[in-house]
Amino acid sequence: MATFQYNALTSAGRLMKGSIEAGSHDEANELLKQMKLDVNSIEKSQPKKSKTAIGRNEFLLFNQQLASITKAGIPLEKGLRELAHDVNSRSMRKLIDAIAGDLESGMSIEMAFEKRQKHFPPLYGRILKAGVETGRLSEMLTSLNRHLDMSNQTRRIVFEALSYPAVILTLAAVITTGIFMYVIPQFGAILSEMTDDRHLPGLTRAFLNMSQNIAPFWITVGVIIAGIILITVLLSTFPAGRRFKESILLSLPVFGKVYHSSVLSRMAEAMAIMVAAGCDMPESLRLSSNAASSEKLIAESEVVAGQIEQGTGILEAGQFCRMIPRLFFYSIQLGSQRNELQDNLYSLGQMYAEQAQFGQSRLQAMLLPLMIIFVGCFLFLTILSMFLPMIQIITVISS
Repeated sequence: MATFQYNALTSAGRLMKGSIEAGSHDEANELLKQMKLDVNSIEKSQPKKSKTAIGRNEFLLFNQQLASITKAGIPLEKGLRELAHDVNSRSMRKLIDAIAGDLESGMSIEMAFEKRQKHFPPLYGRILKAGVETGRLSEMLTSLNRHLDMSNQTRRIVFEALSYPAVILTLAAVITTGIFMYVIPQFGAILSEMTDDRHLPGLTRAFLNMSQNIAPFWITVGVIIAGIILITVLLSTFPAGRRFKESILLSLPVFGKVYHSSVLSRMAEAMAIMVAAGCDMPESLRLSSNAASSEKLIAESEVVAGQIEQGTGILEAGQFCRMIPRLFFYSIQLGSQRNELQDNLYSLGQMYAEQAQFGQSRLQAMLLPLMIIFVGCFLFLTILSMFLPMIQIITVISS
């Protein structure tokens, strides 16, 4: 259903403005006629922009402060009031004050945050409620902080691992372009005076041709990069596209393993929080896979959760999975049998986080040397291509 703004006259000739919900423009017009209104104009109204969630860093800081307040034993309502005074953002201050007001009026903590679910991550209110009821609020908030901090750290390390070589490659591209545009053409003019183009080495002719087509080359590269970005954005708009993009990431050497370990770590940490919040196993699987932001994990977790609901054991339900390893399910089964599920999940999260960090260090250590070697070899070939004809001429003269 869409909302339409209309301007109409009543049977008494009075001007009337308002809005009406209908499936289409014609349906809205028909509804207004049934109301005995003479329609002057009707337009589909633009949807109001929904309030966005608070920023990742802003939420992390809020959660850390809330954990400190609860650890100090300060009542939640009073702590939130004090916390609001220390917040620089006006919108965040109003949000915290409103939550504190609801709590002071007797509203449950789950309902207070559920009212503002557009601002906070899913199930945040439920996690807080479970923490209050079990007396482990500070511990659960600290665990959530660790999960969020690990996600931020993973993004930062991967960004650093890719950005530094990218800067080196960009700088090398600028220098190489300058050489091809201003240096090589001068060498080409000198070489054409010294010898016939047909007698030039193949490497020299190749680089001279490249210098004459440097502008079309970069235009082509720009079009290819723009096409890749456009395709990536389009693939991100629907689940099948995101799965395809994820398959490509997983197939990349080193980076694929880093990505795989990162999403498994986030899923294990999120699942530990869901279990502590009182969610059953199927719901924990579904919610934690969503928290990991992996379409492949979401698809596999949905199937596993459905089979568990039908009475299948978790090991048997997860035997078809390729994204979620068997060790993951075995650890869950063992933790459930020993009543140590939450601890096992945290251990799993830590193990996969360490694997991701090791892979990130390896990726960072590999990319930069490979980039330097590639740029160095290319510059060496460029210089060699210009001096090869001179070496040949000197050899002929000396002989």
